[in-house]
Amino acid sequence: MKKILTYFIVFLGALLFVTGVSSAPAAAKYGMAGCGIGSLIIKENGFAQVVAATTNNIYGNQTSGITTGSLGCTADGVVKSDKEQEIFVHMNIDSLEQEMAAGKGEKLNTLATLFGCPKDSQKNFANMTQKKYGTLFTNDVRNSPSDLISAIRTEISKDNNLATSCKI
Repeated sequence: MKKILTYFIVFLGALLFVTGVSSAPAAAKYGMAGCGIGSLIIKENGFAQVVAATTNNIYGNQTSGITTGSLGCTADGVVKSDKEQEIFVHMNIDSLEQEMAAGKGEKLNTLATLFGCPKDSQKNFANMTQKKYGTLFTNDVRNSPSDLISAIRTEISKDNNLATSCKI
């Protein structure tokens, strides 16, 4: 059994090396097993998808594929900026709330970058979030990162300096 598993791993590595899948993002359609190495190797649906799902599970590659936009896990091979924003806000909501209230902070600067604000506009972004803190953090927003992102976009579009410098 160990020999078969070893041969399979060597075959998989050779296949990835030859096809360049490990370094080039792919936007291929995938089957019922979802995106990942298994779906790149096994294209047809049916029982073969069990093998594809098992392969994905063994290597745990779907999470990294979704995060990096590789292995056929996104439509265009890159993570969409709105999803980056949503994930970042979800993971850092408590810190962002504090930094927005203070009008400064490292995570707040990162959020400004995710909204396409250049470095010289980050202070304006931080000032806007501090000034509009009550509008940005309502009870609904505390429960939904997407609501906070939407509220920030609205406030950016109302601010003449940020509306022209940030790419929302």
